[in-house]
Amino acid sequence: MARGKIQMKKIENPVHRQVTFCKRRAGLLKKAKELSVLCDAEIGVFIYSSDGKLYDLATKGSMQGLIERYMKCNRTGVQTGQPNDKQVMDLKEEISMLKQEIDVLQKGLSFVSGGGTSSTTLNELNDLEKHLEVCIYHIRSTKMDIMFQEIQLLKNKEGILQAANEHLQEKVDEQYGINANMPPVLTDIQYPLWTNIQCPLAIQNEIYQC
Repeated sequence: MARGKIQMKKIENPVHRQVTFCKRRAGLLKKAKELSVLCDAEIGVFIYSSDGKLYDLATKGSMQGLIERYMKCNRTGVQTGQPNDKQVMDLKEEISMLKQEIDVLQKGLSFVSGGGTSSTTLNELNDLEKHLEVCIYHIRSTKMDIMFQEIQLLKNKEGILQAANEHLQEKVDEQYGINANMPPVLTDIQYPLWTNIQCPLAIQNEIYQC
């Protein structure tokens, strides 16, 4: 059976109105959560019932944080795309600082390539010296990191080779350990006199001769 279209007007029956409010409120909050998860959006929802009861939802962070962010955006005019005077001054100051840094770096490149020093002031030379010291510090720090990584790699290789050597030594000991523990065999070469001496069983004495 087809479902009839609901007319958009106030529900006069208070029981039906409360039931519809609970269902629609739950569906609205569910859709807000799904939109936040799917699109990575920050959503804040306020709902006041007919009896003045408040229902709210903040998908990320707190509702107070969302309100403060909204008020900040509304004050600075970010939504309309019109920056205020303070933002304009900050941008101009940042642009001026970047221009000065670019000039110092360009003069530094001219020094490196063998350029002259006639158009350079003492303050500019001091700034250039500071930049070079910072660059040298970063270069040395990077060099030390690379050397430390290489040393650590060599230590790891040393540990692997040492473990392999110990494993091979254990294999050798298992294979030849029995022969190594046996007592040495006497040979004619080591003891040549013992093989030629004849030892009688009794001592000959004239007293015992008949």
